[in-house]
This record gives sequence, C-alpha cells and structure tokens, in this order.
Amino acid sequence: MKVVVLLSGGMDSVTALYDARQDHQIAGAVSFHYGSKHNDREISFAAHHAAKLGVPHRVIPLAFIGDLFKSDLLQSGGEIPKGHYEEQTMKKTVVPFRNGIMLAIAAGYAESVEARGLIIAAHAGDHAIYPDCREDFLKSMGSAIRLGTYAQVELLRPFIAQTKAQIAARGAELGVDYSRTWSCYLGGDIHCGECGTCVERREAFLLAGVPDPTQYLCTSPLPPRPVAS
Repeated sequence: MKVVVLLSGGMDSVTALYDARQDHQIAGAVSFHYGSKHNDREISFAAHHAAKLGVPHRVIPLAFIGDLFKSDLLQSGGEIPKGHYEEQTMKKTVVPFRNGIMLAIAAGYAESVEARGLIIAAHAGDHAIYPDCREDFLKSMGSAIRLGTYAQVELLRPFIAQTKAQIAARGAELGVDYSRTWSCYLGGDIHCGECGTCVERREAFLLAGVPDPTQYLCTSPLPPRPVAS
C-alpha cells in the first residue's frame, strides 16, 4: 500500500517509518511545527531519517496552536512536570485535540499524493493521559478519514496495542539508530532524564533489554508507575 507516515522525530514515529517500509511504499512523511518546546529538536531528527530512507519530508507549520491553545508542552505554556509518564500531572502536557488536527491535515496530504494509507505511531502507553491517542478516538477518526476521502484513505496504527518497550525492541530489529531520535519535552541540548517522556524512554530501553544510546542530564532511579485507581 502507498502510505504517508506522521513523523515527529521521536522513537515511536521513527520506528513506524522504518517498520512501514517493510510492507508499504512510503509516499511521504509529515512533521508539524506547532510551537512545542521540543519541536525543533524532534523535527531535525525526522528530517534525518526521512532523508536516510529517501522519503519526501514535509514540515507543516501550525503556529495557531502555540498562539491559541493551552498546554505546558507549548512554548507559550508553563514548566514541564517531572515524574512518570502516566502520572495525572502529565495531563498538563496534553495539547487539546492535537492528533485530530494533524490527522485531518495529513489525510488531505495523503490523498493529494495518491496514498491509500496514513500511519500514526500511537501506542498503548499513550492511552493513560492522551484522549486523542486512544483506540476509540483513532477508530472514529479513521472512519471519518475513510468516509471523507475519495481514495478512502485508511488510518493505520501498527503500535496501538504495543508498549514503548515493544516498539524499542522492534526498532532494534530494524536497525533504528535511536541516538538520532528525540523525546525530552524540555527541548534542551541533552535529554533531561526526568520529564515524563524521558522517564518513559529510559524505562522502554530497560524493559526491552536494548542498549540506550541516549545522553541524559539525570539518571537517578526511575519513578514508580502510578497505581491505577
């Protein structure tokens, strides 16, 4: 199938890009610059991997999100919280309806380049705090994309039932260079090691038994996963 991949430059989407080329023809990869604190760090790695695989890469500006939306993930927001990825405090990093907006735009791009599939790397660990990463939402969004495009573009979500550790293991099989991916929400020169996504990244490599090539400012013991209420 001819597909378009949503490519942020993080571990999950980069793995999805390499995974997609096993079974599909990749017509393009799209990144969105929406004003997050780590956008520039992520997108540079998205561009690197797209170029490495010879995939056309487009960066789509969404400045209105940074201007109008409320989230601590954005440059316009407050401090990024520390702790486990599934802590309730991480809800402060949710960008309202981000995936809905990005998928709608990517669906239009996919149909324009005659792709029949659109790949998003949402995974099981995202479900705890991100409503627009949950299967109920993505299934509904997939139906809307299929019904709203002449090509009946299909929304593919290969990692929706997988953990971050399983994604890391898959990437290792595919030869993904994870040193050329970005997770840290702070967007500094080096991963902080303490924000929710750094904790998730460190935990994923540990559980997968895959060497972690990432340089962190802090490598203190990982915080425990919160107990489900």
